[in-house]
Amino acid sequence: MNKRKVLLFLGFFSVCLAPASFADSGSTTVPAGATGTVGATGTVGATGTVGATGTAEISAAKPLANTVIQIWLWGGPSQIDTFDPKPDAGPDYTGPYATDIATDVAGIRVGQKLPLLASMADKYSIIRSMTHGVNAHETASYIMQTGHESGGLVYPSLGAVVSYFKPRETGRKLPPYVVLTETQGRFAEEGFLGPKYKPFYTGGDPAKTPFLVEGIITDGITDARQRTRHDLLHAMDTFGNAASGDPAMAAYSKAEDGAYQMILGSDRDVFDLSKESDATRDRYGRNTFGQSCLSARRLVESGVTYITINYNGWDTHKKHFSAMNQKLPEFDQGLSALISDLDTRGLLDTTIVWCGGEFGRAPKISWEAPWDGGRNHFGAAFSYLIAGGGFAGGKVVGATDAHAEKVTERPVYPKDLLSSILVRLGIDPAKTYPDGPAKGQPIMPPVSDKSGAGILKELMP
Repeated sequence: MNKRKVLLFLGFFSVCLAPASFADSGSTTVPAGATGTVGATGTVGATGTVGATGTAEISAAKPLANTVIQIWLWGGPSQIDTFDPKPDAGPDYTGPYATDIATDVAGIRVGQKLPLLASMADKYSIIRSMTHGVNAHETASYIMQTGHESGGLVYPSLGAVVSYFKPRETGRKLPPYVVLTETQGRFAEEGFLGPKYKPFYTGGDPAKTPFLVEGIITDGITDARQRTRHDLLHAMDTFGNAASGDPAMAAYSKAEDGAYQMILGSDRDVFDLSKESDATRDRYGRNTFGQSCLSARRLVESGVTYITINYNGWDTHKKHFSAMNQKLPEFDQGLSALISDLDTRGLLDTTIVWCGGEFGRAPKISWEAPWDGGRNHFGAAFSYLIAGGGFAGGKVVGATDAHAEKVTERPVYPKDLLSSILVRLGIDPAKTYPDGPAKGQPIMPPVSDKSGAGILKELMP
């Protein structure tokens, strides 16, 4: 194995096993079916009402979610082409996608390039009134993933928050927060929580065989050769051997043991997609996104708490429709297979799937050179999909005007959506951090300080 990859992976385990910079706060989570109200203790109850301040009580009929899959459409997808079609808006808005299609839920229609998702709209809901008004990638990404406005403290992403407040003991060495496959790159996802809560980026391409996961799987290096390298390293490590009783060296050794258990143990099999049938792999799509969706399902089954699929290529300033002719069918196939598979395997009720980008795209098309039919950034109104984890399917939240340019009903801000996800996980979004630079600050800003309806109580039956 490449020395740099070994050091990177050992470094990851070192920070995961290091003492946390914040006090552990396991009392913020509760098991499925628990009772009590959401409040200062962070527990979730069972009366079925949701307030406007970020506190909530969840129906006991719905078990709490324990896993999240975030599908991040890096660059921002077009709302008109996907989940908020406007077939009557005219060619300057629809381009060649001038029709929409019916779904299996009466009254809900989606873009013409999403026939597979259209056939299962009862399994997910659409938010058509997402808004934050920001058109810059970095700032919009930060708001969309943290729920906080930029400036001052760098708050952690939702994945880091969930890893911190909802730890899971699975008996495996898999990291709790995994990103498939490349860094999102817009900000430090761990924020002020520190490197212990930074996600593990797999690298590689799950559509290739083997899936070369950074620091775990290297093409051409057998297990026997890996063990020989390990033994040689230890034989030459005279300093480490002499200082074996030192606490720092003991922590390093523990991290190293964990890393090698991943490198040589059975936990790495979660990334071996050859264990899936050809029919299953074909159903997801033999491309990076489709096989990332399949990998995400396998990670859910292995007990990973938060998985992000970083699906780039949506920043289509130029020749938008040429790109969408490829991307939308891939997206439709991969996401529909994932939701269907989770449902069939009994995992959808406890797994939240949320999907969207940092913003939408301009409804009016830029036909002139050099854009040649491009769509620019658009943060005033855009769409998100949410499924599973106790969220109702077959519903639409909010609405936009005839051109999908303005929110006309029920604005949903990023903090509203993220707070809703936290509630379904059994984490009170109003709970405060116990120490560190954000001591006394709530996980999410109050949801009532902007015009809107706050938490998505209409999707929490």
